[in-house]
Order: sequence, then C-alpha cells, then structure tokens
Amino acid sequence: MNKYDVVVIGAGISGIDAAYRIQTNCPSHSFTILEGRENLGGTWDLFKYPGIRSDSDMYTFGFPFSPWTNDQAISDAGSILEYLNDTVDKFDIRKHIQFNTKVLAADWSSQEACWTLKVEQGEVKTIKCNFIYMGTGYYDYEKGYQPVFPNQDDFEGPIIHPQKWDTTLDYSNKEIIIIGSGATAVTLMPELAKKAKKVTLLQRSPTYILAFPKNDKIANFFKKIMPSKMAHNAARWKNIMTSIWLYKACRKWPNTMRKFFKKNIAKILEDKYEDKHFNPKNNPWDQRLCLVPDADMFKTIKSGKGVMVTDTIKSFTKSGILLDSGKELNADIIVTATGLNIKVFGGIKGTVDGKLIDTSQIHTYRGCMASEVPNLVFAVGYTNASWTLKVDLVAQFTTRLLNHMKKNNYKACTPRFDTDIFKTERLLDFDAGYILRAKDQLPKQGNKLPWKIYQHYIKDVFMIKYGKVKDKYLEYR
Repeated sequence: MNKYDVVVIGAGISGIDAAYRIQTNCPSHSFTILEGRENLGGTWDLFKYPGIRSDSDMYTFGFPFSPWTNDQAISDAGSILEYLNDTVDKFDIRKHIQFNTKVLAADWSSQEACWTLKVEQGEVKTIKCNFIYMGTGYYDYEKGYQPVFPNQDDFEGPIIHPQKWDTTLDYSNKEIIIIGSGATAVTLMPELAKKAKKVTLLQRSPTYILAFPKNDKIANFFKKIMPSKMAHNAARWKNIMTSIWLYKACRKWPNTMRKFFKKNIAKILEDKYEDKHFNPKNNPWDQRLCLVPDADMFKTIKSGKGVMVTDTIKSFTKSGILLDSGKELNADIIVTATGLNIKVFGGIKGTVDGKLIDTSQIHTYRGCMASEVPNLVFAVGYTNASWTLKVDLVAQFTTRLLNHMKKNNYKACTPRFDTDIFKTERLLDFDAGYILRAKDQLPKQGNKLPWKIYQHYIKDVFMIKYGKVKDKYLEYR
C-alpha cells in the first residue's frame, strides 16, 4: 500500500503517541509511521553516552494512556526504551511502523488534495497521503553542535561529542574534561567519574541546577493505595502542577528563586561550594533548568573525583586546554557537550504546489500547524515542562480535526494568518544556544490566540485539546 489517510513521520515519543490517538479516535483512517532508523525510540535509541536519562519525571514524560510502573521517576534511557517498546506492543502499533524509511521530500498538490512523499527505503520511492503528522522532533539527528576551538587539532587524545558517543571508548582511570553546562554535561560528570580518574566540567557560564529525588515517594505511595491507572494520573497531575508552580515562581520572583537554587546546592556541597560555579548571569528559566537526580553530580564533586571550572577557552594544547585565566587543564579525553543543532520538520524539503516552504516565514496555529501549509501538523513539546505533555495534546487536536474533515467531506484544511489583525513575534522566548543559533529557520508566532504559544499546560488543554476545529483562521475545502 502506498496511499494512506495519514502518514506519521518518526517513531519516537511523538510518533508513538500520535499512532495511539489516531487508531483509537479515528479507527476508519488508514495510517502508517515512517521511521528513518532501524529502531523506534528516537532520542532514546540514538544517544548512547554514559548515564543518558530523562530530565523530566516519567509520570509526565510518559504517556497518559500507558501508566509508568517503574519506581524511578527520573529514569535511564534503557528503561525508557523498554517502556516505549512495551507500549507499542501493548497497543499493537508496531505493525504500522516502516523502519529504515527516510523521508526526503514532501509535496502538496492542491489539484489532487494530497501529499506525495519521496522516501528512501533501500531505493527511492513515493508514498501518497492526505495528511502528514510530523513527529520528527526539532534537532538534527546527523550531528550535534560542534564549535571549532583554537588549536583543536593539537590535542593528542580523542575529542568526542555525546551525540556521536563511541561505545568502545575505554575511559577507565583517565582524566576527562567535559565542555558544557547543560543537561548532558551534568549527566555525564557523575557517570564518567565512576570509572575515570578525574572529571572536570568546564563551563563558560553556570546554569541553574536542582537536586531532585530519583524516586518519587508520593507517586510510589499512590501506587500502593490506588489502581495503576489512577495512581499514574494522580502522580502525573501532582507533577504537572508542581512544574507549573516552579516555572511561575522562577519568572515572578527570579531573585528569590536564584537564592533558593544556590542554597539547595550549598547545603549539599558544604565546604566544596564555590558561588562562581552556581551563580548564572541570566534569570531562572531563561534557559532550561537542569535536574540532578539524588544529587549525584554534587556527590561526585564532594568525593573529589569531579571538579567544576568556570572559565573561557584560550586554546587546546597537546595535553588539554589552556584557559583565558592562564590555568591549564590536563586531559586524556575531551567531551564536547556543546549542544544540539536545530532541524525544522526533520530537514524534510517541503513544497506546496511546487513552491518551497520557508519555515522562517510560517506562523504557528495553536502551536502545531503551519500557516499556508495544508493538511500538516507538527508536534513540538514544551521548553519548560515534559515534552510529552504538549505532543499528546497536539495528537488529540489532530484526531478531532481529522474526524471533522471526514464528517464534512473536506479534503484540505489550511491555516491562514491575518497580518492585518496579528503582529509577528519570535516563536520561543527562550535563550538556549540551540534556539538562538536557529533563529533564521524557526517559524514565527502571532501576538494573540490562536496564533500565540503560552508554554502553559492548563491553558493548552483548552487551546489545543479542546480548541475549536471550526475556526475562521482554518480554511476548509
């Protein structure tokens, strides 16, 4: 079969969630999932660096329709992959996945009212569909962000980016420098320190870090006194409300929350605490907050096997890194945890009636549809909460839209942005490096609903999950 009602692109969390919602809410729609890699799981199958784990609790990062039963709320990639595979098999989704099928291009024909996808599946072939659901995430799977440092080639040891981790690398009893200050860097330090002689985390500027229990005691208590699904939902809503409160507190009382984060760390590190390593220049949640489960990173620093250095790089040397302060750090291995590269729509070349879609010029309708692009939804999660919370709302909105179109015999639905009514704004008010580097390719948003994104789950339940599918900004034909 090469013609479907819906094609879902990507078999990661977003694609699996969409598949469940489509087969549950739109049983008369035919669909397939096109996955470019040989395994499902997306991020959780791609990354192989030591210690990779979720930086959101699994009660909100997991699916609402598939309870998370593991006692660890902050979980490792292996457990997450097992959960995703169990979910796919539990709901008989695997039969819909076409692995090793990379989508190269997608062209919408108004005359035919369908998409033609050019895919690589051993050979190049075409697949047609009426509707596309993009579950491709937002970053480049081919390579991470790798800045070029002065005299980088002088270093005689291996330089490795976490996205391309060499699983055969033996780092036992080695001195390692990690360049970076985000979630990947703070995850790597305690894990590498288990075998390494010494691990130095070199950061240009600090980030906000919060020690967080790996096991959610309240959630585990719910499991003892409630049925599985009820316990999962109770834990999920408890954590949703906690994350909303934490984000709002950070934005409303930045100085108070800055003190709270620093006090939390100082209490754990005691005499090992140095303010310069944990005193960011920006306000809380200008960039994503880093979670440290069971304070593992801080325990590594207290043990002496982990060291924090806040400085800038002058150049690489044969045996390590020379800093602008004049200090030289020795290393056998350098890990560049320098971030991601953005790739909008998975890098797929999209056209509408032969005209190339310029992603920097589109406006996002309800945070999930592109202005002037028919029959396409893209799933992007939150920057300030669990990814899955948002994409599940998007999937539910999509199924209501599909059912509305079928009921009324509509073949196309196109969001139309009105420049006379709405102003254009930056899509994400977020200062992460990967967002700033991609500003020339990211879509825009409007200044009011339904074109504005609020990054707030409760508001999005009403705007996306229950948002009107009959709307003057949606053009049906």
